[in-house]
Amino acid sequence: MKLSDTLNGATRVIAIVGDPIAQVKSPAGVTQSLIDRGCNAVVVPIHVSAADLEGFVRGASLAQNLDGLIVTVPHKFDAARLCASLTERARFLGAVNVLRRTPAGGWHGDQVDGLGFVEGIRRAGALTEGRRALLAGAGGAGSAIALALLDAGVAELAVHDGDATRRDALIARLRERHGGKARAGTPDPASFQIIVNATPAGMRDGDPLPVDASRFEASMLVADVVTVPAVTPMLAAARARGCGTQTGTGMFAAVCERMVDFLRADGPLSR
Repeated sequence: MKLSDTLNGATRVIAIVGDPIAQVKSPAGVTQSLIDRGCNAVVVPIHVSAADLEGFVRGASLAQNLDGLIVTVPHKFDAARLCASLTERARFLGAVNVLRRTPAGGWHGDQVDGLGFVEGIRRAGALTEGRRALLAGAGGAGSAIALALLDAGVAELAVHDGDATRRDALIARLRERHGGKARAGTPDPASFQIIVNATPAGMRDGDPLPVDASRFEASMLVADVVTVPAVTPMLAAARARGCGTQTGTGMFAAVCERMVDFLRADGPLSR
């Protein structure tokens, strides 16, 4: 099946919603993954502000062939509150990045950014067990990555975020499961083996670096969630110092697999 073959009256629709939306690369990738698994479906990007998210979801839910939603910045926490049900992981994090229709017509949500991130860095050759990790960003993606890194066996996770309230709230949740392994961090990456940017820093020209790149060492793995540009200024600085790197595009390939698994688990896309 080709993409052009899906655009007919039987096509199932997945909407990806964000603000902004122009930087998002996932529509083509998720669409192709669905097609490769025999689904007559297409992913459509839609620009929706935070103030309009609830109204959009309420109205879009009337569409009979809308079977899924993918949510990106800044909607991951708000979208969780619009779900009729959540996976255990999404409930713990209070955030989602993918939703599918329930048989009753509501939405069931999950957050697979963290699982995809850990799988991505492992494919890049990084070890997680026993390592020390510094995470910049305690938002929707950052929260999921934090939990996944701890679940994957990192010995310590330091979280840095300009919003101290949000940072501390995440650390408090993580300590419910992982005790003192989670703590507040700074932008200084010295002594860490895994450095992660889970903020939007790097999407726009002139953005400050999320961590102090002058402290990078060749033994570090430096990873970014930003997909455009593929090589952010932080990753360029890391490569100049001989670090291993993982791009946001590399992470997204693994996230995409998990989103498609979730979307196909029940409902029209599973048949």
